[in-house]
Amino acid sequence: MKKMSIISIHGTLDMAYPPLILASVAATLDISTTIYFSFYGLNILRKDVDSLLKVSPLGNPAMPMPIPIPSIVQAFPGMTAMATSMMKSMIKKNGLATISELIAICQESGVRLIACQMAIDLFGYKKEDFINGLEYGGAATYMEDAINSDIHLAF
Repeated sequence: MKKMSIISIHGTLDMAYPPLILASVAATLDISTTIYFSFYGLNILRKDVDSLLKVSPLGNPAMPMPIPIPSIVQAFPGMTAMATSMMKSMIKKNGLATISELIAICQESGVRLIACQMAIDLFGYKKEDFINGLEYGGAATYMEDAINSDIHLAF
């Protein structure tokens, strides 16, 4: 059986979709899949994920905006909320699953979701902050999985 190992280190709305979509699709193709969430990627596993994750227009030149907005304006207060609202509207309009729905699909499909214990300790999180059904481990846990994988992705 093929194996895929993904590491997720970004905790924004736009960066939560790729690892979860690819993992859920891989699982349906009978590819044994693991996602290791470290640093800001831990936000994807938080209980309040659908309200927590944001997307920033600042430093994100590929983000489609209805009108061109100068970089300095993108730094103004409220622009992240506007960009997040825009992105959530596009997601809903196009019928995409929410992040919590994708996580549930991954869990139902047997994708291993591993939260980085070192990053949890670093940021002062508690296990109660996270969804149920996770594994917890350090870099050695990820490396053990990655060494035995055929496909490696990082987000």
